Amino acid sequence: MAGYEYVSPEQLAGFDKYKYSAVDTNPLSLYIMHPFWNTVVKVFPTWLAPNLITFSGFLLVVFNFLLMAYFDPDFYASAPGHKHVPDWVWIIVGVLNFVAYTLDGVDGKQARRTNSSTPLGELFDHGLDSWSCVYFVVTVYSIFGRGSSGVTVFVLYLLLWVVLFSFILSHWEKYNTGILFLPWGYDVSQVTISFVYIVTAIVGVEAWYEPFLFNFLYRDLFTAMIIGCALCVTLPMSLLNFFRSYKNNTLKHNSVYEAMVPFFSPCLLFILSTAWILRSPSDILELHPRVFYLMVGTAFANITCQLIVCQMSSTRCPTLNWFLVPLFLVVIVVNVGVASYIESILLFTLTTAFTLAHIHYGVRVVKQLSNHFQIYPFSLRKPNSD
Repeated sequence: MAGYEYVSPEQLAGFDKYKYSAVDTNPLSLYIMHPFWNTVVKVFPTWLAPNLITFSGFLLVVFNFLLMAYFDPDFYASAPGHKHVPDWVWIIVGVLNFVAYTLDGVDGKQARRTNSSTPLGELFDHGLDSWSCVYFVVTVYSIFGRGSSGVTVFVLYLLLWVVLFSFILSHWEKYNTGILFLPWGYDVSQVTISFVYIVTAIVGVEAWYEPFLFNFLYRDLFTAMIIGCALCVTLPMSLLNFFRSYKNNTLKHNSVYEAMVPFFSPCLLFILSTAWILRSPSDILELHPRVFYLMVGTAFANITCQLIVCQMSSTRCPTLNWFLVPLFLVVIVVNVGVASYIESILLFTLTTAFTLAHIHYGVRVVKQLSNHFQIYPFSLRKPNSD
């Protein structure tokens, strides 16, 4: 398994023909963030590899997740009557979130600046973004938590899925149209949440207890913004872009079945994980929400990474992801009936297995593509220059 090759020869050949194609129409990105990133990238030395910038940003997102897990392990820290997260933690999380967002914006610019753009860089960037979704959303949850002033862990679970499907929608578009239409919601959410973290440190979590408008609470605004952005912006724009490609006869997959294949695994992941929640004898989501979110988010990231490999190499997306097999077996066992501690062991074991398997997948894919393109993933030196 250590030397297993996930990228097929056909896909490697497809990567050789790949040309980056993306469209960004977000005014915030075009008129504010890109000029800012163009300035920031000049600070970096020209010997700094773009993938190292990408990976550093991802590690900051994970660090925020772990930091908040320490101070708010069960999502009750922001609830009335509970010990709140220290103000300095909110400041750190806010600053690091914006830094991570900035690094995600400048890595591509550093690649073009150093003439080191490769398909591996794009895959590495978007692959880590797919895993960052769960870390980002779960960290944001601590602002409101699940007390009387927050939302339930099940509502957050559904909101997490709204974010996940919004993310994969962009790559489904590219799988079918060949063009990556960058979603508006990403830039807006990153800037807004970074600001909200800092504001929370200044005014305290108690400020979010008060109604935003009439009886409309801030938690309701938080929920409405996520759902509204997905339904009113992300989904309509994706369908519009797909329809335009159809009208121009530029779709890469003419069959409806083939066009929808990328949704099979994420939909089945949603069905299985939701079935586990609803049939859980120990109410597993209430018991271990953070771990359950991580399990779902990691499985989703692996599914998305395989889709990205396929859309970049112009190969067929796999119908089902193998992560779904152990999850299906666990759901069957849970439905039969198990003790509470056994169910918790199953969740922790599955999450650990998914995490290790996904890391193995990522490491092997990076190694394969590095060997194929004869580059070092975290250095601008060429192998033959040693």
